[in-house]
Amino acid sequence: MSDTPNLDEAHFRPIEADRLGACDPAANPPKILLLYGSLRERSFSRLLSEEAARVLTRFGAQTRFFNPSGLPLPDDADASHPKVQELRDLVTWCDGMVWCSPERHGAMTGIMKAQIDWIPLSLGAVRPTQGKTLALMQVSGGSQSFNTVNQMRILGRWMRLITIPNQSSTPKAFLEFGEDDRMMPSPYYDRMVDVMEELMKFTVLTRERSDYLVDRYSERKETGEALIARVNAKAAGI
Repeated sequence: MSDTPNLDEAHFRPIEADRLGACDPAANPPKILLLYGSLRERSFSRLLSEEAARVLTRFGAQTRFFNPSGLPLPDDADASHPKVQELRDLVTWCDGMVWCSPERHGAMTGIMKAQIDWIPLSLGAVRPTQGKTLALMQVSGGSQSFNTVNQMRILGRWMRLITIPNQSSTPKAFLEFGEDDRMMPSPYYDRMVDVMEELMKFTVLTRERSDYLVDRYSERKETGEALIARVNAKAAGI
């Protein structure tokens, strides 16, 4: 999934890991999970995500998708549901994510929000999203808007994701894709490429340092106090 005829090869640059002080991404390809927020047969959020995956592949990433079809509403099923487990396993697997939603009634779709709501802040002792990177995109049927990416940005920060500064908003998405379901050359395509390039740079830069970057005084203090409490309880024979 790396055919990118709309890229201007004269201006496409591989990720230079040495300039980021990181290991060669070719030796350990960044793992990127792409989520999209529509179940339509011809879903433009899915098509845009597929274009993004092609670009990420060109940059050297591994990509996987989660198909939200069959995912139950949050709290309408147990977390052992197969689609919930599939989603959570993919989130655990990845180094970074791309969220792409249509704008519906001025907001992200319920399909997109349901996926995010099924991703927990913690799984046992593991925080599956903390310190991972996130890129945001949206598609609209009408004029350009940033409501959806702005909403998702709040959620990304809440989930302790490193949400990159750049973002993509494609208006009148039905005009941007040909009959072959490929995105046509345009400034909107170029912006998507910009966002994927930035996502790769941030992922390569931070993924091997994420444990340190998100190490917090308050959590170290809480963990230390919990340890002292356990030791004191043991000494008292409790």
